[in-house]
Amino acid sequence: MRAALIGGGMYEPLYESIAKFERDTGAKVEIAFKGNNYELDKKINQDVVKHSINYDVISTHTSLFLQYADDLEPLNSWFTDDELQDFSPSILYAGKIDGDQLMIPRLADISVYFYRTDLFNDEANKSKFKAIYKYDLAPPETLDQMKDIAVFFSTIEYGLSGIQFAGKEEAITGRFMELTQAFGGDFFDENKKVILNEIGGLKAAQYLRDLYSVGAMPKDMLNYLWDEEEYNFASGKVAMYSEWPGWYSTLDDPTSSTVAGKFDVFRAPAGPSGVHPGWGGAHGFAIMKSSNHKQAAAALVKFLTSAENMTSESKLGSTPVRLSVWEKVLNDAKTGDPRKRNFYKVLNTALTEDFRTPPPIKQWIPLSDILYPYLQRIIIGDISPKQGLDAAAKEITRMMAQPE
Repeated sequence: MRAALIGGGMYEPLYESIAKFERDTGAKVEIAFKGNNYELDKKINQDVVKHSINYDVISTHTSLFLQYADDLEPLNSWFTDDELQDFSPSILYAGKIDGDQLMIPRLADISVYFYRTDLFNDEANKSKFKAIYKYDLAPPETLDQMKDIAVFFSTIEYGLSGIQFAGKEEAITGRFMELTQAFGGDFFDENKKVILNEIGGLKAAQYLRDLYSVGAMPKDMLNYLWDEEEYNFASGKVAMYSEWPGWYSTLDDPTSSTVAGKFDVFRAPAGPSGVHPGWGGAHGFAIMKSSNHKQAAAALVKFLTSAENMTSESKLGSTPVRLSVWEKVLNDAKTGDPRKRNFYKVLNTALTEDFRTPPPIKQWIPLSDILYPYLQRIIIGDISPKQGLDAAAKEITRMMAQPE
């Protein structure tokens, strides 16, 4: 079998277990391609268009698989109800189209905010902050407070950025989506009309622009995806930022992180609408319809998403999607490291109260490809939020009207 998989950081340890699968089954697995989420997505889409798919199993995501759903094998006949009953029903459902299970989830994703406890707990910082803003320095509960703190840490003598966001491709589109919702808006209304250029989107775009214009975010953030963000925080260059939970173990590893033991997490702060940002989704595995090894491919997917492997990934900070594993994680977190207890408490709140996926449309990535260059221009001050979002809305409306 051949596989095209997401790679890097938190995703790699699972693949070490494939050797056990090969020993137990006699099957051979070749990793034909490995890259970050966006590299992998481009690879799959290009191969689908060229009819040159030469792999059996792929990593995919609830935000991405809809684009090439017609080329994925329905898994209903390869997985029994008993084999699926331990998976979170809502996450499992996110991998379905018209009753066909096309993706088996590996882990759930929803961001929480990571912050430097050594900076927040420093008495001099607390005193300076209180003198300027008239309230205590602490993990922010609102987006306005988060802006204050980001500006504060970027202006004191640490050479820090107060906050950062990934600044290109779907990474910035998703962040903008969740901020838009926190400011009371959305991308579409109930009739699928594009509304991202209305008040919620305008306020979200202005929020990002304001942070950038005062130097609270890194000047080169428009080049960032997840790896660059993680590197910056691990290198001690950023005070706080929104991050996927699976990076926790990497950031807490003193061999790769200068902030190991010096950070904690907080729930995404609420916007004026009362909504806490919650861009959610799930990574998983699918089988290509063109595969000549579907039985073996199904066996590999079952192995990779087994309770044993999911438990191992959860110990690194990934969010399990099997109910039995998540229950064990929460029970284990009741004792031990208080930072880890807080991490799972915050993560559980985010998953149960803030989880929102992107709109379930095949054109999500084409939408992002239209939108994110406008967001970049807005952030650096090249165009106003209204100019940029109005132009993006027109293009997206035209794109959505085209036949699929």
